[in-house]
Amino acid sequence: MTYLKALARPYADFAMLRAYQANQMTYHFSKTVGIGFDEAIDRITEALAKEGFGILSDIDVQAAMKKRLGVEFRKYRILGACHPPSAYRALQVEDKIGTMLPCNVIVQERESGVVEVSAVDPVASMQAIENPDLLDIAGEVRARLQAVMVAL
Repeated sequence: MTYLKALARPYADFAMLRAYQANQMTYHFSKTVGIGFDEAIDRITEALAKEGFGILSDIDVQAAMKKRLGVEFRKYRILGACHPPSAYRALQVEDKIGTMLPCNVIVQERESGVVEVSAVDPVASMQAIENPDLLDIAGEVRARLQAVMVAL
């Protein structure tokens, strides 16, 4: 079944279908926050926990760039967020899905000093996989990540 056919099922999100058809779907949700970088890390971690996510990885890109390349880079962290029940279900219906896990959430300080938080859109990242069961799971995870972004 193609992704478009899967979206056409009765329980599919009509707005998502229209966005896909219009080729306007993005691969992330982003939001600027009026707080400092470290506070944003704390708040996103708390908001993720409230939605059932744990942090599996925390990559400090600024430190990695300095150490590996000797270059200065803005504050930028990649948090690997996992919602265990959803990850388990996804692994049951698609054994190679681990190549696309966990859901990355980034916190970065833009050149202007504004802090931005972004999360992957799991529905967009799963569109290449023709598995309607996986699309259902991705939709549930998307809703949780959107709730996290609203909570910031």
